[in-house]
Amino acid sequence: MICVALPGLAISTEQGQLTGRGLEGFYRAGRRILSRCQMRVAGREPLVVQSRMTSADRARFVGTLRATPHGGPDPDVVVERTRSADGTERITLHSAAARPLRLPVEVALGTDLADLGAIAAGAVGPELPASVHDSGLRWSGAAGTSYVTADPAPADALACAGLLRWDFDMMPGSSVTVELRVRLDGAGPLRAVGRAATNPLAPARATGDDHRVPMLLSTSIEDLLALLVRDPAHPMDTHLAAGAPWRCGLAPAEALAAARMTLPLGTRLAAGTLRTLARTQVTGQGPHAGLIPGPRRDAGAHLPPGCTATEATLLFPVVLAEARRWGLPDQETEELLPAAERCLTWLRAAVGQGAYLPDPQPGGPVRCETQAHAHRAALLGADLLDACGRPGGSELRDRARTLRAAFRQDFWIDDLGGGRPAAARTPDGRPVPHLGATAVHLLDTGLLGGGEFASGLLDSVQTEQLARLLGSPVMDSGWGLRGLGAKEAGHNPFGHRSGAVRVHETAIAVAGLTAAGYEKEAGALLRGLLAAAEAFGHRLPEMYAGEQRTEGSAPLPHPAACRPAATTAAAGVLLVTTLTGIRPDVPAGTVTLRPMPSAPLGEIGVTGLRVAGAPFSVRVSRLGLAMVEEAADGLQLGV
Repeated sequence: MICVALPGLAISTEQGQLTGRGLEGFYRAGRRILSRCQMRVAGREPLVVQSRMTSADRARFVGTLRATPHGGPDPDVVVERTRSADGTERITLHSAAARPLRLPVEVALGTDLADLGAIAAGAVGPELPASVHDSGLRWSGAAGTSYVTADPAPADALACAGLLRWDFDMMPGSSVTVELRVRLDGAGPLRAVGRAATNPLAPARATGDDHRVPMLLSTSIEDLLALLVRDPAHPMDTHLAAGAPWRCGLAPAEALAAARMTLPLGTRLAAGTLRTLARTQVTGQGPHAGLIPGPRRDAGAHLPPGCTATEATLLFPVVLAEARRWGLPDQETEELLPAAERCLTWLRAAVGQGAYLPDPQPGGPVRCETQAHAHRAALLGADLLDACGRPGGSELRDRARTLRAAFRQDFWIDDLGGGRPAAARTPDGRPVPHLGATAVHLLDTGLLGGGEFASGLLDSVQTEQLARLLGSPVMDSGWGLRGLGAKEAGHNPFGHRSGAVRVHETAIAVAGLTAAGYEKEAGALLRGLLAAAEAFGHRLPEMYAGEQRTEGSAPLPHPAACRPAATTAAAGVLLVTTLTGIRPDVPAGTVTLRPMPSAPLGEIGVTGLRVAGAPFSVRVSRLGLAMVEEAADGLQLGV
């Protein structure tokens, strides 16, 4: 159970006690500032009867115990613990006894001040010795100093045992509360960006026949707010951390992908993310000029690691172009345009005189998904340059046409089943035939003017075959799209790039299949994701096992998955946008609605979105008819 309000985390098991084992504890900026918080009432641990997340940053544990001797089987004390990512724990005791009680309460505390990476690697030292400090305890080590203060102050504080003690006299029906506050020395109170009045995401809400949609959207927005991070050197700019607990820093490709999917909640997050990454862009001369740096990413058993710098650089002009369609002000577009032009200049230089964008690693393969990203960046980049009166649009369109013609010939593998796209081509031109979820990027072509999507790399026959493959049991696990087809060599249901369901890619498949007119396949994947979301309490992890869904089964969690994750939470917004079919073109003053015609989840209404910087609300009937209920003045319904 992960409570998130970055830079704060609180990680617990469902038992509520923090024992110091595994990842348990309170964290601040990747440092465990309290690892152990074990409570005993009248010498016994309460029996936990319920534990649940009440919000993205808060968990609640309810326990009971019998404090009255020979009182029968019924508990007479209820213990409620509320744990928050900001470093606060509230312990409330309620007495249901028929007579007054005197309850001794003990809380044992400890910490190792370990780094999260060291904890994950199992390289953690012993707990540090405690000392009494103010109304609590303090621990100091090479990594710093943390302390816990209690309100009310304890009757006893025993440094040698790391123990705080109280004695409470409780009348029948009364309650008493102890609040513990965990702090890192030198750090002020935690002020999460997502809890500030200036947070960049609109508080959208959904209603409708399927209760899972409102729950998924509200949980997704809560998780997005919990993952917001402010650039300390430019406090007006925010972006999303990749995920908790493992990846609480900036991952450029994931930050851009998530910002793109959350454009229906406003353009401010996209603008902040773009400005933050523009400051990291490689400038000057040379082959890397214009590149947005990023780490390499494992690509599974069949391909070497991929370059997320390439993905981020190609995403940058796409996010800017689409943000403009959603209503990014002209001044901000102009401010970011030079960085987008540098990305597109890098693309032209990297492709050179050939058709394909090569792998940056010498001798690396030509990847299918990279060509999809490059093609989309060329078309949306050309559209952006033309709209802003900048040169280069024609050349980018010519390159996209060249890529399209070559790709349809070189990257399509004919077979008895109707063919498939190659995952990559080796340097000597041999196709890598493995069918995986990265093929969904061929359907993600990007939003142009008038509510239209850009052309794709596949022709209509190839697109139909890809839709059939994605909707087959080989790829669709019933819980979402497998990262690698179940019949492919090296398939592993838990392989994070070789068989596990990755929510982000499944949501892209739903959106792409819907846009291409393959609603049956899109609807099946959508229903699988919603079923998985319900099993995970509507907070989907970034991935889970691609085991086949059967009657009465549940999706299997992946032990290394971030939960929440930025792209997964943003995928919840993308799914709602796909259901309602919102395609804005604010520069043209229009918004087009193309919902899923069969309304697979019945009626749905969404309020509190943002188009052109103003509230936008839409409703789709059970007949698949959409109606705008609220919009900016002057915004017209497109054809």
